[in-house]
Amino acid sequence: MMSTKEIETTYDITRQTLNNWIQRKIISKPTKKGNKNIWSRTNIIEIERAVSQKNGKTPFFEFDHEKLKINNRRYLGSKQRMLNFIDDVVKENTTDIKSVADIFGGTGVVADLFYSQGKEVIVNDILFSNVISYNTWFGTETIDYRKIENKICELNNLTGISGYVTENFGDRYFSEENAKKIDAIREKIERYSDLNKREHDFLLTSLLYAMDKSANTVGHFDAYRKKMDSLKPIILRVPEQRKTNKSQIFNMDANQLVRIISADLVYIDTPYNSRGYESAYHVLENVAEWKKPAVEGVARKAINRSEKSSDYTKNKAPQAFDDLIQNISARYILVSFNNMAHKGNSRSNAKISNEEILESLKGSVAKFKNQIQGL
Repeated sequence: MMSTKEIETTYDITRQTLNNWIQRKIISKPTKKGNKNIWSRTNIIEIERAVSQKNGKTPFFEFDHEKLKINNRRYLGSKQRMLNFIDDVVKENTTDIKSVADIFGGTGVVADLFYSQGKEVIVNDILFSNVISYNTWFGTETIDYRKIENKICELNNLTGISGYVTENFGDRYFSEENAKKIDAIREKIERYSDLNKREHDFLLTSLLYAMDKSANTVGHFDAYRKKMDSLKPIILRVPEQRKTNKSQIFNMDANQLVRIISADLVYIDTPYNSRGYESAYHVLENVAEWKKPAVEGVARKAINRSEKSSDYTKNKAPQAFDDLIQNISARYILVSFNNMAHKGNSRSNAKISNEEILESLKGSVAKFKNQIQGL
Protein backbone atom coordinates (compact mmCIF):
# COMPACT_ATOMS: atom_id res chain seq x y z
CA MET A 1 0.00 0.00 0.00
CA MET A 2 1.28 3.47 -0.91
CA SER A 3 -0.03 7.01 -0.55
CA THR A 4 -0.40 9.33 -3.54
CA LYS A 5 2.60 11.34 -2.32
CA GLU A 6 4.72 8.19 -2.20
CA ILE A 7 3.58 7.26 -5.72
CA GLU A 8 4.52 10.72 -7.01
CA THR A 9 7.96 10.58 -5.41
CA THR A 10 8.76 6.98 -6.28
CA TYR A 11 7.72 7.12 -9.94
CA ASP A 12 8.32 10.83 -10.65
CA ILE A 13 4.78 11.44 -11.87
CA THR A 14 2.11 13.99 -11.01
CA ARG A 15 -1.38 13.65 -9.60
CA GLN A 16 -2.73 14.94 -12.89
CA THR A 17 -0.97 12.10 -14.74
CA LEU A 18 -2.53 9.59 -12.34
CA ASN A 19 -5.96 11.12 -12.90
CA ASN A 20 -5.47 11.02 -16.67
CA TRP A 21 -4.54 7.35 -16.53
CA ILE A 22 -7.63 6.59 -14.45
CA GLN A 23 -9.83 8.45 -16.95
CA ARG A 24 -8.30 6.47 -19.84
CA LYS A 25 -8.70 3.23 -17.81
CA ILE A 26 -4.97 2.54 -18.01
CA ILE A 27 -4.97 2.16 -14.23
CA SER A 28 -7.82 1.46 -11.82
CA LYS A 29 -9.03 3.78 -9.10
CA PRO A 30 -7.33 3.61 -5.69
CA THR A 31 -9.32 2.90 -2.55
CA LYS A 32 -10.28 5.69 -0.17
CA LYS A 33 -9.19 5.83 3.45
CA GLY A 34 -10.84 8.89 4.89
CA ASN A 35 -9.94 11.72 2.50
CA LYS A 36 -6.80 10.02 1.23
CA ASN A 37 -6.22 7.71 -1.73
CA ILE A 38 -4.51 4.42 -0.93
CA TRP A 39 -2.84 2.58 -3.83
CA SER A 40 -2.93 -1.24 -3.67
CA ARG A 41 -0.39 -3.73 -5.09
CA THR A 42 -2.54 -4.09 -8.20
CA ASN A 43 -2.62 -0.30 -8.62
CA ILE A 44 1.16 -0.15 -8.26
CA ILE A 45 1.70 -2.86 -10.89
CA GLU A 46 -0.54 -0.93 -13.28
CA ILE A 47 1.34 2.29 -12.56
CA GLU A 48 4.71 0.66 -13.13
CA ARG A 49 3.54 -0.64 -16.48
CA ALA A 50 2.11 2.72 -17.48
CA VAL A 51 5.36 4.46 -16.49
CA SER A 52 7.30 1.93 -18.56
CA GLN A 53 5.07 2.62 -21.56
CA LYS A 54 5.30 6.40 -21.02
CA ASN A 55 9.09 6.17 -21.11
CA GLY A 56 8.96 4.16 -24.33
CA LYS A 57 10.58 1.08 -22.81
CA THR A 58 7.82 -1.44 -23.47
CA PRO A 59 4.51 -1.77 -25.29
CA PHE A 60 1.47 -1.61 -23.04
CA PHE A 61 -0.88 -4.53 -22.38
CA GLU A 62 -4.09 -4.26 -20.47
CA PHE A 63 -3.75 -5.81 -17.03
CA ASP A 64 -5.91 -8.87 -16.42
CA HIS A 65 -7.15 -8.53 -12.85
CA GLU A 66 -8.68 -12.02 -12.80
CA LYS A 67 -6.35 -14.46 -11.09
CA LEU A 68 -5.37 -17.71 -12.78
CA LYS A 69 -6.95 -20.79 -11.19
CA ILE A 70 -5.93 -24.43 -11.28
CA ASN A 71 -8.86 -25.44 -13.51
CA ASN A 72 -8.23 -22.76 -16.17
CA ARG A 73 -6.83 -25.15 -18.76
CA ARG A 74 -7.90 -27.85 -21.19
CA TYR A 75 -6.76 -31.43 -20.61
CA LEU A 76 -7.50 -34.87 -21.97
CA GLY A 77 -9.67 -36.81 -19.52
CA SER A 78 -9.99 -33.88 -17.12
CA LYS A 79 -12.14 -34.72 -14.08
CA GLN A 80 -13.32 -31.15 -13.54
CA ARG A 81 -16.94 -32.06 -14.31
CA MET A 82 -16.77 -35.12 -12.06
CA LEU A 83 -15.52 -33.42 -8.91
CA ASN A 84 -18.91 -33.30 -7.17
CA PHE A 85 -19.48 -36.97 -7.99
CA ILE A 86 -16.01 -37.94 -6.70
CA ASP A 87 -16.57 -35.93 -3.54
CA ASP A 88 -19.95 -37.60 -2.93
CA VAL A 89 -18.51 -41.10 -3.48
CA VAL A 90 -15.74 -40.47 -0.95
CA LYS A 91 -18.05 -38.93 1.66
CA GLU A 92 -20.62 -41.73 1.33
CA ASN A 93 -18.19 -44.65 1.39
CA THR A 94 -15.25 -43.68 3.61
CA THR A 95 -14.52 -42.44 7.11
CA ASP A 96 -11.79 -40.34 8.69
CA ILE A 97 -9.90 -39.45 5.50
CA LYS A 98 -6.97 -37.21 6.41
CA SER A 99 -4.61 -37.86 3.49
CA VAL A 100 -5.22 -38.43 -0.24
CA ALA A 101 -2.78 -39.47 -2.95
CA ASP A 102 -3.60 -38.57 -6.57
CA ILE A 103 -0.93 -40.58 -8.36
CA PHE A 104 -1.86 -39.76 -11.98
CA GLY A 105 -2.51 -36.12 -11.20
CA GLY A 106 -3.01 -34.52 -14.63
CA THR A 107 -4.15 -30.94 -14.04
CA GLY A 108 -4.33 -31.60 -10.29
CA VAL A 109 -8.02 -30.72 -9.92
CA VAL A 110 -8.86 -33.91 -8.00
CA ALA A 111 -5.97 -33.35 -5.61
CA ASP A 112 -7.19 -29.77 -5.27
CA LEU A 113 -10.67 -30.98 -4.32
CA PHE A 114 -9.25 -32.62 -1.20
CA TYR A 115 -6.57 -29.97 -0.65
CA SER A 116 -9.29 -27.32 -0.39
CA GLN A 117 -10.92 -29.44 2.32
CA GLY A 118 -7.76 -29.21 4.43
CA LYS A 119 -6.58 -32.75 3.74
CA GLU A 120 -2.93 -33.60 3.20
CA VAL A 121 -2.35 -34.40 -0.46
CA ILE A 122 0.25 -36.38 -2.35
CA VAL A 123 0.16 -35.49 -6.04
CA ASN A 124 2.21 -37.05 -8.80
CA ASP A 125 2.55 -37.04 -12.57
CA ILE A 126 5.12 -38.30 -15.06
CA LEU A 127 4.96 -35.01 -16.99
CA PHE A 128 7.33 -32.34 -15.71
CA SER A 129 5.04 -29.56 -16.98
CA ASN A 130 2.24 -30.77 -14.69
CA VAL A 131 4.55 -31.00 -11.69
CA ILE A 132 5.64 -27.39 -12.25
CA SER A 133 1.99 -26.43 -11.80
CA TYR A 134 1.63 -28.60 -8.70
CA ASN A 135 4.44 -26.65 -7.04
CA THR A 136 2.51 -23.47 -7.80
CA TRP A 137 -0.83 -24.72 -6.49
CA PHE A 138 0.30 -27.05 -3.67
CA GLY A 139 3.89 -26.07 -2.86
CA THR A 140 4.91 -25.08 0.67
CA GLU A 141 7.87 -22.78 -0.07
CA THR A 142 7.27 -19.18 0.99
CA ILE A 143 6.82 -16.77 -1.92
CA ASP A 144 6.93 -13.02 -2.46
CA TYR A 145 3.60 -12.58 -4.23
CA ARG A 146 4.18 -8.94 -5.13
CA LYS A 147 7.44 -9.92 -6.80
CA ILE A 148 5.57 -12.53 -8.86
CA GLU A 149 2.98 -9.95 -9.91
CA ASN A 150 5.72 -7.55 -10.97
CA LYS A 151 7.58 -10.23 -12.92
CA ILE A 152 4.45 -11.29 -14.79
CA CYS A 153 3.79 -7.65 -15.60
CA GLU A 154 7.32 -7.42 -16.99
CA LEU A 155 6.96 -10.66 -18.97
CA ASN A 156 3.72 -9.48 -20.54
CA ASN A 157 5.46 -6.39 -21.85
CA LEU A 158 8.46 -8.10 -23.44
CA THR A 159 9.11 -7.76 -27.15
CA GLY A 160 9.07 -11.11 -28.95
CA ILE A 161 12.24 -12.78 -30.23
CA SER A 162 12.83 -15.62 -32.70
CA GLY A 163 14.00 -18.77 -30.97
CA TYR A 164 13.26 -22.44 -30.36
CA VAL A 165 9.48 -22.06 -30.15
CA THR A 166 9.27 -19.80 -33.19
CA GLU A 167 11.40 -22.12 -35.28
CA ASN A 168 9.61 -25.33 -34.36
CA PHE A 169 6.07 -24.35 -33.40
CA GLY A 170 5.49 -20.90 -34.89
CA ASP A 171 2.76 -20.67 -37.53
CA ARG A 172 1.74 -24.16 -36.47
CA TYR A 173 0.67 -24.46 -32.83
CA PHE A 174 0.93 -20.70 -32.28
CA SER A 175 0.80 -17.60 -34.41
CA GLU A 176 4.23 -16.30 -35.38
CA GLU A 177 3.78 -13.33 -33.05
CA ASN A 178 2.75 -15.47 -30.08
CA ALA A 179 5.59 -17.95 -30.71
CA LYS A 180 8.09 -15.10 -30.57
CA LYS A 181 6.51 -13.82 -27.37
CA ILE A 182 6.75 -17.30 -25.81
CA ASP A 183 10.45 -17.44 -26.74
CA ALA A 184 11.08 -14.07 -25.13
CA ILE A 185 9.16 -14.94 -21.97
CA ARG A 186 10.73 -18.36 -21.53
CA GLU A 187 14.27 -17.06 -22.01
CA LYS A 188 13.60 -14.23 -19.56
CA ILE A 189 12.25 -16.63 -16.92
CA GLU A 190 15.39 -18.73 -17.31
CA ARG A 191 17.60 -15.68 -16.67
CA TYR A 192 15.92 -14.49 -13.47
CA SER A 193 18.32 -14.97 -10.56
CA ASP A 194 16.21 -13.47 -7.75
CA LEU A 195 13.51 -16.16 -7.56
CA ASN A 196 13.19 -19.24 -5.40
CA LYS A 197 12.02 -22.50 -6.97
CA ARG A 198 8.32 -21.95 -6.32
CA GLU A 199 8.36 -18.32 -7.51
CA HIS A 200 10.04 -19.55 -10.70
CA ASP A 201 7.31 -22.18 -11.09
CA PHE A 202 4.59 -19.54 -10.61
CA LEU A 203 5.91 -17.77 -13.71
CA LEU A 204 6.23 -21.00 -15.70
CA THR A 205 2.72 -22.06 -14.74
CA SER A 206 1.39 -18.72 -15.92
CA LEU A 207 3.18 -19.20 -19.25
CA LEU A 208 2.03 -22.81 -19.72
CA TYR A 209 -1.61 -21.93 -19.03
CA ALA A 210 -1.38 -18.94 -21.38
CA MET A 211 0.07 -21.19 -24.10
CA ASP A 212 -2.82 -23.60 -23.67
CA LYS A 213 -5.31 -20.76 -24.05
CA SER A 214 -3.68 -19.30 -27.18
CA ALA A 215 -2.74 -22.57 -28.92
CA ASN A 216 -4.02 -23.28 -32.42
CA THR A 217 -5.32 -26.69 -31.32
CA VAL A 218 -8.42 -28.46 -30.02
CA GLY A 219 -6.93 -28.76 -26.53
CA HIS A 220 -3.86 -30.96 -26.95
CA PHE A 221 -0.77 -31.00 -29.13
CA ASP A 222 -1.17 -34.19 -31.15
CA ALA A 223 -1.96 -31.90 -34.09
CA TYR A 224 -2.67 -28.28 -34.95
CA ARG A 225 -5.39 -26.69 -37.05
CA LYS A 226 -4.50 -26.20 -40.71
CA LYS A 227 -5.90 -22.69 -40.61
CA MET A 228 -4.26 -20.36 -38.09
CA ASP A 229 -7.26 -18.93 -36.25
CA SER A 230 -5.72 -18.35 -32.81
CA LEU A 231 -4.41 -14.82 -33.30
CA LYS A 232 -5.29 -13.20 -29.97
CA PRO A 233 -2.08 -11.99 -28.25
CA ILE A 234 -0.84 -14.30 -25.53
CA ILE A 235 -1.29 -12.73 -22.08
CA LEU A 236 -0.01 -14.14 -18.79
CA ARG A 237 -2.23 -14.04 -15.72
CA VAL A 238 -1.08 -14.18 -12.11
CA PRO A 239 -1.80 -17.55 -10.45
CA GLU A 240 -3.91 -17.15 -7.35
CA GLN A 241 -2.22 -17.46 -3.99
CA ARG A 242 -3.63 -20.24 -1.87
CA LYS A 243 -3.60 -21.15 1.80
CA THR A 244 -0.83 -23.69 2.32
CA ASN A 245 -1.69 -27.20 3.52
CA LYS A 246 0.50 -30.26 3.92
CA SER A 247 1.53 -31.70 0.58
CA GLN A 248 4.05 -33.91 -1.17
CA ILE A 249 4.78 -33.53 -4.88
CA PHE A 250 6.37 -36.19 -7.08
CA ASN A 251 7.45 -36.51 -10.71
CA MET A 252 7.87 -40.25 -11.19
CA ASP A 253 6.36 -43.50 -12.42
CA ALA A 254 3.24 -44.19 -10.33
CA ASN A 255 4.04 -47.89 -10.00
CA GLN A 256 7.31 -46.99 -8.31
CA LEU A 257 5.78 -44.20 -6.25
CA VAL A 258 3.19 -46.41 -4.51
CA ARG A 259 6.03 -48.50 -3.10
CA ILE A 260 7.30 -45.56 -1.05
CA ILE A 261 4.14 -43.69 0.03
CA SER A 262 0.99 -44.36 2.01
CA ALA A 263 -2.29 -42.47 2.36
CA ASP A 264 -5.79 -42.99 3.70
CA LEU A 265 -7.17 -42.79 0.15
CA VAL A 266 -5.42 -43.37 -3.17
CA TYR A 267 -7.16 -42.01 -6.25
CA ILE A 268 -6.28 -43.64 -9.59
CA ASP A 269 -6.98 -42.31 -13.05
CA THR A 270 -4.43 -44.00 -15.31
CA PRO A 271 -4.16 -43.49 -19.07
CA TYR A 272 -6.32 -46.29 -20.49
CA ASN A 273 -5.73 -46.08 -24.23
CA SER A 274 -2.85 -45.58 -26.65
CA ARG A 275 -3.07 -41.77 -26.55
CA GLY A 276 0.10 -41.12 -24.56
CA TYR A 277 0.18 -37.87 -22.62
CA GLU A 278 3.88 -37.44 -23.41
CA SER A 279 2.81 -36.94 -27.03
CA ALA A 280 -0.38 -35.01 -26.39
CA TYR A 281 1.48 -32.34 -24.38
CA HIS A 282 4.95 -32.47 -25.91
CA VAL A 283 5.01 -28.72 -26.68
CA LEU A 284 4.24 -27.73 -23.08
CA GLU A 285 6.72 -30.31 -21.83
CA ASN A 286 9.47 -28.91 -24.07
CA VAL A 287 8.84 -25.35 -22.94
CA ALA A 288 8.69 -26.36 -19.26
CA GLU A 289 11.98 -28.30 -19.38
CA TRP A 290 13.63 -25.93 -21.90
CA LYS A 291 16.11 -28.55 -23.07
CA LYS A 292 15.25 -27.62 -26.67
CA PRO A 293 15.22 -31.17 -28.11
CA ALA A 294 15.20 -31.85 -31.84
CA VAL A 295 11.71 -32.45 -33.22
CA GLU A 296 10.35 -34.43 -36.14
CA GLY A 297 7.27 -34.99 -38.29
CA VAL A 298 4.32 -32.79 -39.09
CA ALA A 299 3.34 -32.62 -35.41
CA ARG A 300 6.90 -31.52 -34.47
CA LYS A 301 7.24 -33.95 -31.59
CA ALA A 302 10.51 -34.49 -29.74
CA ILE A 303 12.49 -37.30 -31.32
CA ASN A 304 12.94 -39.20 -28.05
CA ARG A 305 9.88 -39.30 -25.78
CA SER A 306 10.21 -42.92 -24.63
CA GLU A 307 11.33 -42.06 -21.10
CA LYS A 308 7.88 -40.59 -20.40
CA SER A 309 5.78 -43.20 -22.17
CA SER A 310 3.42 -45.25 -20.04
CA ASP A 311 2.82 -48.98 -19.87
CA TYR A 312 -0.86 -48.11 -19.50
CA THR A 313 -1.00 -47.11 -23.16
CA LYS A 314 0.33 -50.51 -24.27
CA ASN A 315 -0.81 -54.12 -24.26
CA LYS A 316 0.98 -54.67 -20.94
CA ALA A 317 -1.51 -52.30 -19.25
CA PRO A 318 -3.39 -55.05 -17.31
CA GLN A 319 -0.14 -56.31 -15.77
CA ALA A 320 0.96 -52.77 -14.93
CA PHE A 321 -2.40 -52.03 -13.28
CA ASP A 322 -2.29 -55.22 -11.21
CA ASP A 323 1.26 -54.44 -10.06
CA LEU A 324 0.11 -50.95 -9.08
CA ILE A 325 -2.88 -52.13 -7.07
CA GLN A 326 -1.01 -54.86 -5.23
CA ASN A 327 1.62 -52.41 -3.97
CA ILE A 328 -0.66 -49.63 -2.73
CA SER A 329 -0.65 -48.87 0.98
CA ALA A 330 -4.03 -47.30 1.74
CA ARG A 331 -7.34 -47.96 3.50
CA TYR A 332 -9.31 -46.98 0.41
CA ILE A 333 -8.65 -47.10 -3.34
CA LEU A 334 -10.83 -45.08 -5.73
CA VAL A 335 -10.51 -45.80 -9.47
CA SER A 336 -11.85 -43.73 -12.36
CA PHE A 337 -12.30 -45.68 -15.57
CA ASN A 338 -13.52 -44.48 -18.94
CA ASN A 339 -13.96 -47.33 -21.40
CA MET A 340 -14.79 -46.04 -24.87
CA ALA A 341 -15.25 -49.66 -26.02
CA HIS A 342 -15.68 -49.34 -29.79
CA LYS A 343 -17.33 -45.92 -29.85
CA GLY A 344 -14.17 -44.11 -30.98
CA ASN A 345 -11.25 -44.99 -33.20
CA SER A 346 -8.81 -47.74 -32.26
CA ARG A 347 -6.56 -45.35 -30.33
CA SER A 348 -9.45 -44.58 -27.97
CA ASN A 349 -10.11 -48.21 -27.09
CA ALA A 350 -9.10 -49.07 -23.52
CA LYS A 351 -6.07 -51.29 -22.98
CA ILE A 352 -7.66 -52.66 -19.79
CA SER A 353 -11.09 -54.27 -19.50
CA ASN A 354 -13.64 -53.77 -16.71
CA GLU A 355 -13.08 -57.38 -15.69
CA GLU A 356 -9.31 -56.98 -15.39
CA ILE A 357 -9.69 -53.90 -13.22
CA LEU A 358 -12.14 -55.63 -10.90
CA GLU A 359 -9.95 -58.73 -10.70
CA SER A 360 -6.97 -56.65 -9.57
CA LEU A 361 -9.06 -54.80 -6.99
CA LYS A 362 -10.47 -58.07 -5.64
CA GLY A 363 -6.93 -59.37 -5.34
CA SER A 364 -5.99 -56.33 -3.30
CA VAL A 365 -8.93 -56.92 -0.93
CA ALA A 366 -7.94 -60.56 -0.49
CA LYS A 367 -4.34 -59.57 0.22
CA PHE A 368 -5.52 -57.05 2.85
CA LYS A 369 -7.73 -59.66 4.56
CA ASN A 370 -4.84 -62.12 4.74
CA GLN A 371 -2.65 -59.45 6.32
CA ILE A 372 -5.32 -58.70 8.94
CA GLN A 373 -5.75 -62.38 9.75
CA GLY A 374 -2.01 -62.74 10.15
CA LEU A 375 -1.79 -60.10 12.84
